[in-house]
Amino acid sequence: MESTRQLKFSSLIQRELGQIFQQDIKGMFKNAFITVTTVRMSPDLGLAKVYLSFMLVQDKEEMLENIEEQTGAIRNLLAKKIKNQVRVIPELHFFLDDTQEYADKIDSLLDSLDIPPAEEDSEETN
Repeated sequence: MESTRQLKFSSLIQRELGQIFQQDIKGMFKNAFITVTTVRMSPDLGLAKVYLSFMLVQDKEEMLENIEEQTGAIRNLLAKKIKNQVRVIPELHFFLDDTQEYADKIDSLLDSLDIPPAEEDSEETN
């Protein structure tokens, strides 16, 4: 369970990273649409686990590797934006958010179930 402080800090990081990906460095990643879906902070606020979702991207793993290679530049941009609001700029670790793929898989499994219709009672109650 995250503390209130962690939740506020993760919200700030998520908002600012979202803006960085959408506006500041959009061209760096072939104009891919990158969304920051979740940020989870460590208790000491020194580590941020950032979950990303990609649209208009063929190879999501390759895109994640490209982002990981640019972590230093992304962290520097983040530092410029939040330096007056926080004491420590967290270390960033990026992960692929597979929530949508998981939901699609569950939907396809549910759609493939063969559930026979309920039999109607032959006796009517009056």
